Amino acid sequence: MKLLCNAKIYTLDADYPLASSLLIDRDRIVAVDEKSSSRLLTESNFPEGIIQEKIDLEGRTVIPGLIDAHVHLQNYALGLQKINCETATREECLSRVKAKAAQTPPGEWIYGHGWNQNVWDEGYGYAADLDKVAPRNPIYLTAKSLHAGWVNSLALNIIGINEHTPDPKDGRIGRDQDGKLNGLVFESAMALIEDALPQPSIDYITNAICDAQKELWRMGLTGLHDFDESDCFSALQLLDNRGDLKLRIMKSIPLHLLPEAIRLGLRPGFGNEYLFIGQVKAFADGALGPHTAAMFQPYEDDSSNLGMLMLTADEVFDHGKLAAQNGLAMAIHAIGDRAVHEVLNGFERLRRFEKSQNIKGLRHRIEHVQLIDPQDSTRLAELDIIASMQPFHVLSDLRMADAYWGNRAKYSFAWQIQNKAGAILAFGSDAPVESPNPFWGLYAAVTRRCFDGYPGAQGWYPEQRLNIMDALKAFTFGAAFACGMENRIGKLAPGYFADLLVLDKDLFECNPEEIKDIQPQATMVGGEWVYGGF
Repeated sequence: MKLLCNAKIYTLDADYPLASSLLIDRDRIVAVDEKSSSRLLTESNFPEGIIQEKIDLEGRTVIPGLIDAHVHLQNYALGLQKINCETATREECLSRVKAKAAQTPPGEWIYGHGWNQNVWDEGYGYAADLDKVAPRNPIYLTAKSLHAGWVNSLALNIIGINEHTPDPKDGRIGRDQDGKLNGLVFESAMALIEDALPQPSIDYITNAICDAQKELWRMGLTGLHDFDESDCFSALQLLDNRGDLKLRIMKSIPLHLLPEAIRLGLRPGFGNEYLFIGQVKAFADGALGPHTAAMFQPYEDDSSNLGMLMLTADEVFDHGKLAAQNGLAMAIHAIGDRAVHEVLNGFERLRRFEKSQNIKGLRHRIEHVQLIDPQDSTRLAELDIIASMQPFHVLSDLRMADAYWGNRAKYSFAWQIQNKAGAILAFGSDAPVESPNPFWGLYAAVTRRCFDGYPGAQGWYPEQRLNIMDALKAFTFGAAFACGMENRIGKLAPGYFADLLVLDKDLFECNPEEIKDIQPQATMVGGEWVYGGF
């Protein structure tokens, strides 16, 4: 057994919220001492000699391991090897592409991620811009939102997209005022590019995830919910079979694979303590930045644009009914107020169906919930729908929300509205859209203030700020509940897995401004130090 003692342990367990020692047997916590380390050592049920390792943490802060409730793990892992296009100017992005092209053999694809035309004075980049800096290599750069792509002319030629190529359903190919291709693709049109790209092998993806895992441990993550495709699942299984997977990962099922999952008999929780099946993922709309989030009223700067609604309430019900009949819950991406409304209407019908069929306990969720109509504000709680939200999005998007949603923005990223209504919050990052650093997410939830201090000391719509305990619960209990693991992770209590962090400062006592700078000194998963250690 292993004893961690002389620590300040925030257990997130109501029975003993603050403790000083934990006793760990292999991968689980067997005892928690809320007074002093000596008591654990003298209990009769832990005889002398049973503790092989005693670690004095010298008063350091300990919290449960943090869980990111929304990650695109394969995209994040492969993205660590792409050009970082998250730059202050379009010119700097193009400069990085030029430098990469100088080191890349002609004809080889070059990838990048992270551009955001909303922060560039020049606005969108086009194919002609990439043609100038990299004429010999096909280029594909994904937007920070992952809802738009940017390619050069060579890439368009190789893939076979031309002026006569029609827009796909739920997508758009960018064209200039003369109808000529401009190098941009939006929403499902991105698949025209991605389906034609050279695909990395499963072994390559596996090794990339293995490397990314180390970064996630360093940031303080011990678990995550993955929303990538089947190649990621295959890679995770290989990693798990090798014994190298040391993150607890809920793997979603893409909607288009639901019939196959049903044929295979997959159910939530199938797997083991490190890799298990979760909800069915679907998309109801696009995103704020590219103006594809589905809206009741037009965007402030585009009076004819209501975004793109990809699922109606009837379709939500139809897909949800099929899933529910086979024991599977739904996780539906909805960002605009109309998309959220349609999904809630679909879920309302679905809950009635489940009740009529005596189907209980399905943990449906809405991913993002970035803008909600005031009349819908309590419906997630009333329907027992989990609000899976990403607090750092507010720091990236608040200026866009003001510009594109106007006064409606007061109901955007409305964590406190959901919290007070009684909805369960499950927080994440949407990495690689944002950094998966959970302390950045905690900072955003508590302050709603950008790293540069904008928009002021009180933050943006400060009435939506959370206190640090509620924010931490969303990264622990809420995320654990969303994947059906709340009786095993998300707390530091007897019978729970020994997943925990040792921090360099007390996040409950430090200035909120310091939360973003907190660094785990050590990360433990299943009783094993996977980062740092003592």
